[in-house]
Amino acid sequence: MDRAAQRSTAPEASGRALRDRLTRLVAVGEVGVLLALVVIVVFFYVLEPAFLSERNIRAILRVVSFVGIIAIGQTILLVSGEFDLSVGAVAGLSAVVSAKLMTALALPVPVALVGGVLVGGCVGLVNGLAVVKLKIPAFIQTLGMLFIGQGLIQLVTNGYPVYPLPKVVGAIGMADFVFGLGWSFVFFVIAAVSADFVLRRTVLGRNMYATGGNPEVARLVGIDTNRYKIGAFMVTGMLAAVAGMFVMADLSSGTTSIGSGWELTVIAGVVVGGVSLFGGSGTMAGGLIGILLLQVVTSGLVVIGVNANWQQIAVGLIMVIAVGLDVLRRRTFIAGSSAQPVSEPGNSPG
Repeated sequence: MDRAAQRSTAPEASGRALRDRLTRLVAVGEVGVLLALVVIVVFFYVLEPAFLSERNIRAILRVVSFVGIIAIGQTILLVSGEFDLSVGAVAGLSAVVSAKLMTALALPVPVALVGGVLVGGCVGLVNGLAVVKLKIPAFIQTLGMLFIGQGLIQLVTNGYPVYPLPKVVGAIGMADFVFGLGWSFVFFVIAAVSADFVLRRTVLGRNMYATGGNPEVARLVGIDTNRYKIGAFMVTGMLAAVAGMFVMADLSSGTTSIGSGWELTVIAGVVVGGVSLFGGSGTMAGGLIGILLLQVVTSGLVVIGVNANWQQIAVGLIMVIAVGLDVLRRRTFIAGSSAQPVSEPGNSPG
């Protein structure tokens, strides 16, 4: 009888083990979004083989290299439990300020570029202090900074592009390292690998996850959550500035349209990649794959001739679905952890 019971429970135990392994696999955000990316690529390729042409792949990666730089900072900020809606305006403001420093003040190019990065860092510092010290919600503070940044762009430029820029700036934008991709892509790859290593493998990264996951507990164990959040805002601002100046170099002018609309694209992409809006979860790899997925969808819809309005609808739907899945996943795992069997005092050994 015991042997029969063992034979009947063995398949059940192996089934549970398989389900547990699959659950852990799905829980890794980048796995699901990577599978979705593969499916979407195959879908568009079947509809239009030109989707995987060298020219289109290069165009996708070029856009990702700009937006992805900001996504690195946004991922770090979301992990810490905050977000920044002003990154597009910061990118544009840093670019036009840097361009003005090169032209109106005739400063050396390196000095002007550092000045642009400092603009982004200062805006990030203001956002961080307002959110952390003044307790202004990040949504209100960064939305207000978005409008302030857009207004400052018009004041700096009087509504006109800033040019001509020094030839070295155009050379930076026209550089071709591999597959027609230049300095922006090189910087993006180096920054992404470095940030992923920091979040996954260092104490700094673990403290960042703790800050976003449970700030009260993090403070109790001695983590200065305020400093981490302010630092994350500053890093995001500086990376937005770098992305804006790469676009400036690519265009060889400081145009007022640089960074326009990037804020929602970046947040949508990293959320699609499994980075939680609620803080404390998600990975750098997942967030950047989400950015790539979103750009693949946008490019694929263009290639197959879908109206531009439908492209925006598709991006919005993808973001809503991604956030919905994030909420569902969090509820599922919370329910699963609370449903774990607890041994009653009467059943304890001894």
